[in-house]
Amino acid sequence: MPSRDRRDFTTAMASRRKPDDPDPSDSPSALPYRPCVGLLLFNAERRVLIGQRTDSDRDAWQMPQGGIDPGETPRQAAMRELLEEVGTDKAAIVAEMGAWLTYDLPEDLRARLWHGRYRGQAQKWFALRFLGEDADINIATETPEFRAWRWSPLDEMIDLAVPFKRDVYARVIGEFAPLLARLRD
Repeated sequence: MPSRDRRDFTTAMASRRKPDDPDPSDSPSALPYRPCVGLLLFNAERRVLIGQRTDSDRDAWQMPQGGIDPGETPRQAAMRELLEEVGTDKAAIVAEMGAWLTYDLPEDLRARLWHGRYRGQAQKWFALRFLGEDADINIATETPEFRAWRWSPLDEMIDLAVPFKRDVYARVIGEFAPLLARLRD
């Protein structure tokens, strides 16, 4: 299935606020979703790269993700985010989810993140095969997002994630697990 570009996403997902609509601060559901990509980066052992965020002291882990810049396609954003968050571009996209997945932020985070402009994120997910070695990963990037990283079995991801991302992770795993299983052959 061909990738949608950012304009298609914005048209489909952005909230179109009219003067008589409720103020987004009064109704979180009136806020748009932030367009974003998610990356399931796997190594030769079919383990997935996960990281702990620098801006949280929770014992939660997540896969790399990040916003789509204006004029950028989701595929371009995926490769840029990989370099920005993981410090490497030694990977190849091998699959893309057809659907955009959304999650809402908890109220306390929604008020703090992105100046309260978004209710959560809508993500286009990609599976990427890591082509480098562990030494090629450098989370000490110009603007670090992770304080730690590791390779994890795919089936542990849901329990390691923050609760508000678990449904999205379950759908991502359901989509890409058959791909990783086929790679064993």
